[in-house]
Amino acid sequence: MTLLRRYGTLLALALIILVFAIASPQAFGTMSNLVNITQQMALLAIVAIGATLVMVLGEFDLSVSAVVSWAGIAAAALFAAGIAVPVVMITVLVSAVAMGATSGFLVARYRVPSFIATLAFGTVIGGLTFWVSNGATLFSGIPAGFRDLGRGSLAGFPVPTLWLIGVAIVFWLLLDQTEFGRRLYAIGGNREAARLVGLPVRRDMVVAFALCAALAGLAGLLLTARLGSAHPTGGGGYLLQAYAAVFLGMTAFREGEPSVPGTLVGAAIIAVVSNGLTILGVPSFLQDLLTGAIILAAVLVRNFGRDGD
Repeated sequence: MTLLRRYGTLLALALIILVFAIASPQAFGTMSNLVNITQQMALLAIVAIGATLVMVLGEFDLSVSAVVSWAGIAAAALFAAGIAVPVVMITVLVSAVAMGATSGFLVARYRVPSFIATLAFGTVIGGLTFWVSNGATLFSGIPAGFRDLGRGSLAGFPVPTLWLIGVAIVFWLLLDQTEFGRRLYAIGGNREAARLVGLPVRRDMVVAFALCAALAGLAGLLLTARLGSAHPTGGGGYLLQAYAAVFLGMTAFREGEPSVPGTLVGAAIIAVVSNGLTILGVPSFLQDLLTGAIILAAVLVRNFGRDGD
């Protein structure tokens, strides 16, 4: 039972991979498909890693999907105006950071519940996105060099996969190996106690929300690069899946604590399930049903081990 308690989520991931590999050995169980899965999960995992930072604080950022959409539309609009790629990327990321910092300030300074503050501010961002795009898909003027950031490959690996590896390493180090990361866990454990011992609670919360939005903005840029276009609701599918990945990850390595390695496992489970069901030709509506059921099963496997102690 201890094995299930400690590694139940990882075992569930291995079991899911085994089932799909047996069901479709010629298509699923290949190295090329493994690389394809890492590419498919890259953007979701990047958004989920950002959500992990906020959840370490015991908060939520429900504006991440709106920021993803905003980043894509803002980038496409700037490209259409003839702005250079580096300037566009910096401008978009700075705007995303400002959005996240605003949400964090509302939560940290005025103690607005993060669920309400980010939901409301996400609605504002969504309105801004529709205003800039006029509700249309933008695709003109996106440079080929920018598209390579989401479509190209390097040393045999898709570029999005390399972005994910870089982001995961940086934010794993940030959370697990730095004083800032330890402060975030302390604030999430007991905010009042953290304040009483002199930790910069408000500042760290604002920074965490800003970093979360920055990663959502990066995912929006990569999504636009991959698709070669931007839609004002393009990021809508990332919100629930990102938090599902974080919650799954919370059962993987630590006792209910969000962590970057755990979030990667959660994102991998979601990506493997989606990829495997697509290969098997399962209709999309049935994929949603089975994805939810498999995620629940993965968590139950872990909890079964816990209850047995």
